[in-house]
Amino acid sequence: MGDVLAGIHATWEFETDAVLIRFERGIRTPRLLQALGERRVPHEALSGVTLTPGKRGTVVLHAVPRPGADPLMEAAAGQLKDGCDPYRLVLPADRETLAEYYADELRPLVPTDAAPTDGYLVAAPEGPQSFKAYDGRASFDGEGEVAFRWSWTGASSAKWKAGDQAFEVRDLSGVEWRTPDVLDGYLRLVRRDRDAGGQPAQADLDPAAVVFGLGYGPVHESLPFAAAVLAAIREAGTAEPVPAQVTVGARRDPADIAERIRHLGELHRAGLVTDEEFTSKKRELLAEL
Repeated sequence: MGDVLAGIHATWEFETDAVLIRFERGIRTPRLLQALGERRVPHEALSGVTLTPGKRGTVVLHAVPRPGADPLMEAAAGQLKDGCDPYRLVLPADRETLAEYYADELRPLVPTDAAPTDGYLVAAPEGPQSFKAYDGRASFDGEGEVAFRWSWTGASSAKWKAGDQAFEVRDLSGVEWRTPDVLDGYLRLVRRDRDAGGQPAQADLDPAAVVFGLGYGPVHESLPFAAAVLAAIREAGTAEPVPAQVTVGARRDPADIAERIRHLGELHRAGLVTDEEFTSKKRELLAEL
């Protein structure tokens, strides 16, 4: 098609076999979209196209990604806010007719069979990458190794005892990412040798996980990191379905509890946690002593 449709924070270029999405780098553009920069989405990576009313006099053109086609969306697991969804193009309402035209042009090009794919069809963010978590620094060389280096100011005694960690991609089967926009956000590497019937340790005690916090592990850094690792795992042929996990209610070190309560207080003072959330979570932490 070759046409270009400019929206708020992004521009879509319609190619013969794909949609090329370019994100703006303006101050109002969500940082995740700025970090992604540009993405080429083949038509076969989509399962549908919708056009719906948006907020404050806008319309939203949404290219619905096909399950399993994009490592970024697989890692996000439905946790992204609408404003950070790279498949949404927001336009002023006066461009609704134009948006409807492109939606109609794109729909026949989307496969009628939108079953999950065996391989990723959209490229993951490129490595090497790293980001600072609350209890350490995570790094990925872009190919074969993921490493965690613990911070003396945030890591639990359990992680200090385990020491810094290095994981070969070939030994991993998946990645769990819980958004830092909520309490207890974390990134966990799922090892192939983990007992399928067992329960993983809490993220702040698990040497295969780093935890997020106020200013640590932001979405625009930790999510592309998770997607890049997932893509490397798929490339290595070791990816496996990751079941929902329930953390172990093990008795915890009082020093770790005190540190978590201190951090919870920081979130509360910053206005990121309500009074009710602060009281409830503090009660949960104290109950684990």
